[in-house]
Amino acid sequence: MSNVIEVKGLKKNFGSLKVIKGCNLSVKKNEIYGFLGSNGAGKTTVFKMMTGLLRKDAGTIHILGLDVSTHRNKILKNVGILIETPIFYEHLSAEENLKIHLAYMGAQADLKKTLDIVGLDSIDKRPVSKFSIGMRARLAIARAIIHNPQILILDEPINGLDPQGIRDMRVLFKNLCEEHEKTILLSSHTLNEIEYIADTIGVLANGIVEKQTNIIDIKKKYAGGLEDYYFDITGGGI
Repeated sequence: MSNVIEVKGLKKNFGSLKVIKGCNLSVKKNEIYGFLGSNGAGKTTVFKMMTGLLRKDAGTIHILGLDVSTHRNKILKNVGILIETPIFYEHLSAEENLKIHLAYMGAQADLKKTLDIVGLDSIDKRPVSKFSIGMRARLAIARAIIHNPQILILDEPINGLDPQGIRDMRVLFKNLCEEHEKTILLSSHTLNEIEYIADTIGVLANGIVEKQTNIIDIKKKYAGGLEDYYFDITGGGI
């Protein structure tokens, strides 16, 4: 299977507002797919429909060859998700929060190793209520990867991270794909970070994915790289 995510003709309306108007998107196995679009373009809406958190109005979504409409639970065992602001049990530690997630997923994992991977190896038993924004972002990524999923769907995963944290996550995402054969679909407003790590770029505008392009081809065609390409496609902000 070359494409592990296939979205075709996806539509979503909120009342009379047509947000997603026929979105097509395909993600290859073991690649990092950068999903771009302006604020309000509908990136989070697409992610929610892909993970069954929001009902689609039309179209099809297949992940790992399975239809999300009929095999959501089976799919989610193989998908790690970070969408919108993550919610934690504030009075519990990072390890305790991860234990609850593992119990929910019916999985087992090395908690300390996972926390070490995301840079939270020295937080001992302090409650999440004492965490900084950056620490919460790291814990959200830990929760997304703790059950060893094949696919990660990450909505703005580096929000709140300082420059060192952003660099650490860049290395982590590349490692997950190259060494652990993961596939990552992520959105971000930080174009230069997407340019560093993505293999394929999809730009959501006017309710559809206007383009899906290899990052190598973008760099060959545009002197300013991804930024020039993005503004050429959208003519607007991120």
